[in-house]
Amino acid sequence: MQKLYSNTSRLDGVNKKLVPKEETIRFLLDYSMALSVIDCHNKKFEALLN
Repeated sequence: MQKLYSNTSRLDGVNKKLVPKEETIRFLLDYSMALSVIDCHNKKFEALLN
């Protein structure tokens, strides 16, 4: 039991491994800036302005 408690917590290890690449962040930011949502007569239209 002592060995289990002396190890680092699982969340610490997971958070260090889940770092997104700069390419992924850039893609999501570019996509969100290009996305336009238009409300028309109770309907929503999504337009990608690229």
